[in-house]
Amino acid sequence: MLVYAAGVCYVLGLLIINQVALRVMLLFGTFFYILYYWFVAQTPLWDAIYISSLIGAANLSGLLALVARKSRLALPRAHRDIYDHFPGLPPGDFRTLMHYAKRYTIDEPTRLTIEGAPMARLFYTLSGEITITKKNDLFKMPSGVFIGEVAFLTHQHASATTIMSAGSELIEWSAADLRRASEKSSQFKMALEATLSLDMARKVAYSVAPDEVKRRPNLTQIASGSSSFSNP
Repeated sequence: MLVYAAGVCYVLGLLIINQVALRVMLLFGTFFYILYYWFVAQTPLWDAIYISSLIGAANLSGLLALVARKSRLALPRAHRDIYDHFPGLPPGDFRTLMHYAKRYTIDEPTRLTIEGAPMARLFYTLSGEITITKKNDLFKMPSGVFIGEVAFLTHQHASATTIMSAGSELIEWSAADLRRASEKSSQFKMALEATLSLDMARKVAYSVAPDEVKRRPNLTQIASGSSSFSNP
């Protein structure tokens, strides 16, 4: 019965897509196998118990890492106030992202990008107004968006010239640092690319329906599902 129970747990676990549920089922299966090795013979089968215990410990370690990555306890205290600006980014990946970040407020209008120039940095605008010039067209955009994400994703030069208004609060990253972090963790890479892609989708929504969106002070609120906004 212990072998059957272990087998059922392993089969169900491998049929489940959710990684946490999968690991929990495999953990139960390993536990049942250990019980079987303990009682099947007159003396416990210590070699099999040791190996199963190591497998279980490795699985438990991965399970705890998955849970920690999704727990809000992983949010860095200094930046918990801005976590809602990054919808869909797991707390663990947000912690990694902010590990490489520099957060500051500018005192005067500052040019962040130059159209056609190389981009070595990535920005996120927490507050302020963005003035964008692209192919001789000039327009403004509210805060709550990334600046330089297209160049970061495509490894190309800046697609527009961007100037932030005085008093704007920004987050800045070195593109090289983020690429190295992405190489170390495929999960972080996928989470970051998904976040940047969502940001680009919000910008497209802004460009095709500017009159409606411009009544909203921050583009981050579009993704959060908020239906009412007030000016800061």
